[in-house]
Amino acid sequence: MNVVFDLGMVLIEWDPRHLYRKVFKDEAEMEWFLAYVCHPEWNLEQDRGRSFDDAVAEATARHPDHAAAIAMYRDRWHEMVPGAIQGTVAILEELHAKGTPLYAITNWNGDTFRATKLRFPFLDLFRDIVVSGDEKLLKPEPEIFHRLARRAHIKLEDSIFIDDSLKNVKGAEAVGMKGHHFTSPEKLRAELEKLGIL
Repeated sequence: MNVVFDLGMVLIEWDPRHLYRKVFKDEAEMEWFLAYVCHPEWNLEQDRGRSFDDAVAEATARHPDHAAAIAMYRDRWHEMVPGAIQGTVAILEELHAKGTPLYAITNWNGDTFRATKLRFPFLDLFRDIVVSGDEKLLKPEPEIFHRLARRAHIKLEDSIFIDDSLKNVKGAEAVGMKGHHFTSPEKLRAELEKLGIL
């Protein structure tokens, strides 16, 4: 069985609040900024391949009074990524030791992914990683799963996909993969043991 991981919030913690709690003294103001200025849909366009320079310019045009805070989304991006989710990394390493074919599909900007990859050596355990920003595709679009299958010469029906987004899990299941909605390393371990993968 091929095991295909999402990365953000499965193996690597990511939350812009880690940065913006240092920037905004007021929690409500920070939440407004993340809901209406650098909001999730805006960030998703970077995952689709838009450059952070273009993203900063677009958001600054909408909210010039927040120009400095917007630029931090690009310039201090690593502060949003405090570290690995160690329980899942342990599972990944155990699977690798068993010779399990390991792959990843991530919604991630190509430039920030390459910079982040240098911080986390366990990402080298994957045989292939499909990065949305490089492919100009986003999960749960069917083509991103098929692209991995073609590149890696694997069958989707012989694969399990692990993601913290239920929408993405449903997308994987729609193309024939088994899905696991990630909520904790402990529940993932139990599921993989039940399937005889771990």
